Amino acid sequence: MGKHSAHLVWDWNGTLLDDIHAVIEATNASFAEIGLDSITLERYRELYCVPVPLFYERLMGRLPTDEEWAVMDAVFHKHYWVRADGCGLTAGAAELLAARQASGSTQSLLSLAPHDRLIPIVRRHGIEERFVRVDGRIGASHAGKTEHMVRHLAALEGVPAERIVVIGDAVDDAVAAAHVGAKAVLYTGGSHSRASLASAGVPVVDTLAEAVAVAEELAA
Repeated sequence: MGKHSAHLVWDWNGTLLDDIHAVIEATNASFAEIGLDSITLERYRELYCVPVPLFYERLMGRLPTDEEWAVMDAVFHKHYWVRADGCGLTAGAAELLAARQASGSTQSLLSLAPHDRLIPIVRRHGIEERFVRVDGRIGASHAGKTEHMVRHLAALEGVPAERIVVIGDAVDDAVAAAHVGAKAVLYTGGSHSRASLASAGVPVVDTLAEAVAVAEELAA
């Protein structure tokens, strides 16, 4: 089965990790420090985008300077990582990952979370062995996922792009997938509203189980 099924490239934050409420808490804590008004989950999902400086442009009416962005990014991560350990996996995620591995289907994990932060938290959740590869971000945090996806796929030796389906919670996941000739399914439980996700022109689903089922249809 594995050779003919989809190879799934999973996103982490907001997809496998159910952390959107931690993200909102950290965002508002960081906003308080840098002088921005607090934001609701609904408003966040309407405005959020990657690269993240564009999100701040939507909030502030202008792009932050490089110096401002460095402060914003550092303050957010200071507040986020103290909350991340309290976040669980999305409902059904562990079972889905285990079932795919048991069936011989392959999957990998690609995240814009810093690699040195990502690996320990994936291990703590006991799922590292479910993936043939786990890649977090190395380097600057102001860019999107596209170039990261290029490197990830290059490392997945022997997996053709037409078999790859990216499952994520952001329009940027679909953009990165399209850039490498892969497909995408977007999940509504994370950072974007359904309307925002629909703008990507790919299937939008409300559960990870549905995401996996649609991914297999796309790759068939």
